[in-house]
Amino acid sequence: MNIIGRRKIWYLISAVLIIPGIIALILWGLNFGIDFKGGTLAEYQFSKNISTNDIQNGLKDLNLPNLIITTEGNNSVLLRLGTIDQTKHNQIIDNLSKVGENTETRYESVGPTVSSDISRKAIIAVIVASLAIILYIAYAFRKVPKPASSWRFGVCAVIALIHDLTFVVGVFAILGHFFGYELDSLFITALLTIMGFSVHDTIVVFDRIRENLRKHPSTDFENNVNNSILQTLNRSLNTSLTVLIVLASLYFLGGKSLHQFVLALLIGIAIGTYSSIFNASPLLVTWHGWSMNRLKKKSAS
Repeated sequence: MNIIGRRKIWYLISAVLIIPGIIALILWGLNFGIDFKGGTLAEYQFSKNISTNDIQNGLKDLNLPNLIITTEGNNSVLLRLGTIDQTKHNQIIDNLSKVGENTETRYESVGPTVSSDISRKAIIAVIVASLAIILYIAYAFRKVPKPASSWRFGVCAVIALIHDLTFVVGVFAILGHFFGYELDSLFITALLTIMGFSVHDTIVVFDRIRENLRKHPSTDFENNVNNSILQTLNRSLNTSLTVLIVLASLYFLGGKSLHQFVLALLIGIAIGTYSSIFNASPLLVTWHGWSMNRLKKKSAS
């Protein structure tokens, strides 16, 4: 199986996968939850079926900011609104008790200062993690036989990570626009987890490439890389498959509050497995080929 020889096909598939998400990000952006834009989220479990009109009528005299009412299964009602104080919160509870017997099952309130701080730290976390991965891989692969470069291993791993994160964020931009999926702080946790899992898969392949470069220095670089991918293919696929089975069980059998978090992990780990095999190592070969061609042109001149 010549995976490296078909690398242009894998690059094309990657472009097809991430371009719709990029277009969605440009057109619609991301649907941020209260963790990022501030506000209040409250959920109430009623003893009987309640309509949104009943809730609106019960709360109309409170003049709640930016109120959005969503009814869910099992007589559950979700309120999304701007930031409120404890007095207004108590008034909501009192008014809803007149609509019907209920229990408040969830209440979250995030101010604009906290939400902006979370957004800033989320961006910093992703950037710092990416830089740390480059430095770590460059150091770990510092003894890779020349003319291969340890820095190329690190940069190619991070490019594959960016590919994975772009795909996941793009999918959630589409889901946010059409299905109302909101991004919360758990989404950032999912992205960082995806980064860790994806780079783990990539390092397994890269480590085998390093071993084969040492054992078979006379073998062409492209063939060494392709052999390394084939030698680690079963391990990568089996590891990812077991994780995906667990995540699928969590998605279908776990609580609804975890659905978006688990879905992000499912999508991210699946695309991360793809990029580790079909993007990171092919990019390494492409970059190596460019460097060798440049050296030949310099020596010829």
